[in-house]
Amino acid sequence: MRAKQRGEYHENWSDIAQAVKADANGKCVRCGHKHEPSTGYCLTVHHFDGNKSNNGRWNLIPLCQRCHLSVQQRVDPDVALMFEPALWAMPYIAGLYEARRGLPGPLYRLSDWIDNYVCNHAPWPVWAVIEQTVFDL
Repeated sequence: MRAKQRGEYHENWSDIAQAVKADANGKCVRCGHKHEPSTGYCLTVHHFDGNKSNNGRWNLIPLCQRCHLSVQQRVDPDVALMFEPALWAMPYIAGLYEARRGLPGPLYRLSDWIDNYVCNHAPWPVWAVIEQTVFDL
């Protein structure tokens, strides 16, 4: 399952993608590998919801090409989580839910996600949501 690809890239897509990659220090947020095309690690930017015209920061995930293909093929943002998400994905999934896309379920507890992310991964991204909306589930 995967998100349907739709929309068109923004006319400034190259600048937007460069900013997202720079924000990630030139590394894949999933595997941590740096941009190194000669070794097969080309840093790309994945539109999480599949909409190339949606440039909300939560929707733009810096991934190496290997991780990009894996995530794009296996992750469908329209399907509710069955398991706790990987730490790297938490800010993006939170953004998806707070933008009222995707199906938040009982595993979506933003304050717990932020605590877990900060304690075990890195500072919570400045662009990421920090308040959880109350959803009718």
